[in-house]
Amino acid sequence: MKPTGLGSRIVRGALFAKLMNKALAFIKDPDKLRELIQKAGSKAEASRGTDALKEMWHTLMAFLRLLRAYVRGDYRNVPLKSLILIVAGVLYFVLPIDVIPDFLVGLGFVDDAAVLAWVYASVKKVLDEFARWESTRAGGAALEAPGDGARTR
Repeated sequence: MKPTGLGSRIVRGALFAKLMNKALAFIKDPDKLRELIQKAGSKAEASRGTDALKEMWHTLMAFLRLLRAYVRGDYRNVPLKSLILIVAGVLYFVLPIDVIPDFLVGLGFVDDAAVLAWVYASVKKVLDEFARWESTRAGGAALEAPGDGARTR
């Protein structure tokens, strides 16, 4: 079941529909997808301490790891519809001006977190399968950091 509320309203809107269309172009262009992953990782690090993102931090990091593995060709067991949703969610996250502009201290990431929560609920099974796959690599001991591909626990 998908969450209701702000995230649901946003993903049904025109902005998210445009991002869904853009997501396919990113999926087809590995360089664009790598650039998006880098931009999202940098923004995530910069906004890590915000209250709104605390609950969605691990989910956002999992999305970025999945996309990184996908673009490298290491993990391709992702249905296209789920991949499009994840990329669209990450695109929404990197937009500076969206439903609630990110520069509004205390509120700016509330909509981003709501969209990420909605996407997570929509692709939970896919993300769980990725997590199982990921745990088999390197004994599950190392996960990539969001920014530069460095390893961290």
